Amino acid sequence: MAQSVHRMPALTLNTDGHPHPRENTLVALTAVFGVIAFITSFFYNLHLLTSWTGLAGLVTGFWGVFVSVTTAERFVLMVSLGASGVGFYLGIARGGLWG
Repeated sequence: MAQSVHRMPALTLNTDGHPHPRENTLVALTAVFGVIAFITSFFYNLHLLTSWTGLAGLVTGFWGVFVSVTTAERFVLMVSLGASGVGFYLGIARGGLWG
């Protein structure tokens, strides 16, 4: 008789099989902030949006790394932290948080 194997989906942050809603929310927020900060860093006049979303991405990313459980969460957080950091530093270099 064949045994049924429960396989995890290939793209998941919960590689240990347990749900982590708080950690996954921090990962998602950091990824969104990182993408926004990185993309808006290409436009000189959007330095306010770039610097604030970069700062928010850094804060949520560092908190997410502090409470993360799985390696997949940490991987996405570190990539998103890099994007947030680039956006934040370019936003600061072009005018800062308050213009």
